Amino acid sequence: MNRTALRSLVPWLTLLLMGGCGGSGADTTSTTSAATTTSSTTIPTTTSTLAGTTTTSEEELPGEPIDFGPRAGDEVAVVGVAHDDVLNVRDAPGIDSEIVAELASTATGLIATGRARSLPESIWFEIDVDDVTGWVSSAFVGYLGLTDDATAEVIAALGETPGAETMLDLGLVVAEVMASDEPPSRIVMSVAPVVGDLGEVTYDVVGLGDDALGGVRLHVFGEAAEGGEGFILSNVERTVICSRGVTDDGFCL
Repeated sequence: MNRTALRSLVPWLTLLLMGGCGGSGADTTSTTSAATTTSSTTIPTTTSTLAGTTTTSEEELPGEPIDFGPRAGDEVAVVGVAHDDVLNVRDAPGIDSEIVAELASTATGLIATGRARSLPESIWFEIDVDDVTGWVSSAFVGYLGLTDDATAEVIAALGETPGAETMLDLGLVVAEVMASDEPPSRIVMSVAPVVGDLGEVTYDVVGLGDDALGGVRLHVFGEAAEGGEGFILSNVERTVICSRGVTDDGFCL
């Protein structure tokens, strides 16, 4: 798909860095498909299983330390996690380590400690959240940056104002416009559909083949179609997901 307009949101950088995702080391509690899930489960921002945690020394941790990822004190958010799933926070890097907290699919306020570890198939960042210190897979955290209106871009790409039988389907149509074919993006419904005066749903599109721009979060709104059958796109709020940080103006570094 055409990503020219997306790239115009961020300064184009040619610095070669490792990708921001942790490969197959995904550490959510299930692999529910966003395109086929319609149920909604309310999950608190964090559910800690420990009253507190202690920082483990470098020598005791799995993997190798790397100079990569968010800087100490940076705030990041959960991204690319399905609405009915959670992101596990563990006491050490790796999916075999003990779970100390669970984060909701759109949780924010994760504060990086500046420590990162590389395992054979994944990268892990240490974070502080709600008085818990632990490790999360890099594939599921990022910086939230600038939010803009992408409605006109979606309509131009499709050649018409899209419609669909459900908000789930309408959101997926919009997400596919923003997704990359190569490398293939991961499309995840991060907030389940809600229908009131307007229908709305949120999708994360992660993996755009760009070192700075890691993905986008799309808050899609739809109006009821004439006759009450289905929904017609009303507007799309797009928030950039940055891999390396954001400026004060919300642009990706």
